[in-house]
Amino acid sequence: MPLFDWPLERLVRYRPPRREPSDFDRFWQTSLKDAAGHNLDVTLRSWHGHLTLVDVFDVEFSGFSGDRIRAWLLLPKHRTAPLPGVIQFVGYGGGRGIPYEWLSYSNAGYAHLVMDNRGQGGGGSITAVTPDTAHSPIGPSAPGFLTRGIDDPDNHYYRRLIVDASRAVDALASLPEIDAARIAVVGASQGGGLSLAVGALRPHLAAVLTDVPFLCDFPRAVTITDAGPYAEVADFLRGDRSAVERTLDTLSYFDATNFAARATAPARFTVGLMDRVCPPSTVYAAHNHYTAAKQLVVYPFNGHEGGGQYDLPGKLDALREAFGG
Repeated sequence: MPLFDWPLERLVRYRPPRREPSDFDRFWQTSLKDAAGHNLDVTLRSWHGHLTLVDVFDVEFSGFSGDRIRAWLLLPKHRTAPLPGVIQFVGYGGGRGIPYEWLSYSNAGYAHLVMDNRGQGGGGSITAVTPDTAHSPIGPSAPGFLTRGIDDPDNHYYRRLIVDASRAVDALASLPEIDAARIAVVGASQGGGLSLAVGALRPHLAAVLTDVPFLCDFPRAVTITDAGPYAEVADFLRGDRSAVERTLDTLSYFDATNFAARATAPARFTVGLMDRVCPPSTVYAAHNHYTAAKQLVVYPFNGHEGGGQYDLPGKLDALREAFGG
């Protein structure tokens, strides 16, 4: 799988102009305010799966428009409260899966909340259980989620999912076992894009760990790769030829480069230079616009898998530094 994007010396300088709506901040302030009008109502039910070192709970909390969002909470069995917390956002098409898939962070001594993706996870190995309730009429879209509600940012799928992700911070912080001042967000691909969004919307996070992030630099992403999910936008515009500007305008409300420009927490990025799903230049766009302390780990011969589990020691080092040991 050869390099298909720019050479590294150009990538490190790539900082494109941001396509940012004039009401970007007001849009998100209003979205979060509307969600805050619903009781968070966090519930936990014990889940028994013969694990001896971890306590697992089936969690629900109120996300966008009060919709009930599911999650797993994994806590070290032998713990001293309050614990630092790690919130995991999951990749495109997946969901919270089963707890056995998420044992690393709790075994490192952290509370670990794994948020489900509303309406996703209908196939593959990491499944979801949270439905997506559309509260407004949704117009035509291409298969997938990127163009669902593309006619209006208020109706767009990612408005709902990003608000859910922000509310997950409230849900974890509300628990007595958690040190609300030491919460980090992590995720790869779509989960990485959500981490960047939440890092901007929740300014008091301890760290943002984002691997091969999706949702970055839409104007370039949708023209450089024919891989999904970005290809969904090209598929949509191939049919609706008059909707190019309107589509890019809507997507600009969810572009992680705009969130990166509002960052306050230290961040650790990863990128695969052979990644056709989330092209390296789009990751560099978000990284180079990121306004807080940051580092970027480069995997020259990897695609969208990035560092995979080989990158976990680096993440644990970053969390240890962010949490103060």
